[in-house]
Amino acid sequence: MLMRRNPLAAEIALVLTITFGMSGLRSALRLIAAVIDPTPLNEQTTSLNASQSSVPVIDLALQLCSAGVLTAWGLLALFLLSIHRPVPLPRGLSRASTWLQGAAGAAAIGIPGLALYVTAVHLGWSKQVIPAPLEHLWWTVPMLLVWSFANAFAEEIVVVFWLSTRLGQLGASRWAILASTALLRGSYHLYQGFSAGLGNVAMGLAFGYFYLRTGKVWPLVAAHFLIDAVAFVGYSAIGGNLSWLGL
Repeated sequence: MLMRRNPLAAEIALVLTITFGMSGLRSALRLIAAVIDPTPLNEQTTSLNASQSSVPVIDLALQLCSAGVLTAWGLLALFLLSIHRPVPLPRGLSRASTWLQGAAGAAAIGIPGLALYVTAVHLGWSKQVIPAPLEHLWWTVPMLLVWSFANAFAEEIVVVFWLSTRLGQLGASRWAILASTALLRGSYHLYQGFSAGLGNVAMGLAFGYFYLRTGKVWPLVAAHFLIDAVAFVGYSAIGGNLSWLGL
């Protein structure tokens, strides 16, 4: 049985099936469906933080549940790393240097990423992405910030810290780790279009290289949080008007 012969491989298979591996498969299938659809890809839309109920209080509760699941994925990865073949857990987000590195990383990734998105939509390689709901309820901005943290925490802890650690413990080379984590990151963004997959592979290579070189994951969480927060809250603040981008 795999769990007895190679518990690390079994852990990787199970965690990825529960988390981003299955998300990647679903995302690829959604992209195939979108390509088959007679509507051109750049005339289709996808919403990242869509409302889950027409009743505001129920919508808020459902949004918190979904964000809680993402956060739990990251906590599960940290828990597994603390009890099986344990490794030192990374320090938190309290240091100013962490946020400075995160801000630099957010600018380095976010600005070219926006340019890639705009180009891809014009060329028909991507759907039009709606980052945030336009309903301005009292909890809209706080909830978007919760989503930003949940996405950042889950992805960087699971995809970078946990998976890199486990693959390294299995004897994978640094190049194999870098390629695996980047391709995984790209896969679960494919539902947005081809460019989102490619752009996130590039982001995965950059983030993975930083982690393997420094051993630090929290600056990546900070960078990812800032990228999402600016995209989500900024889109909501301007009322979804992207005409200045030519969209």
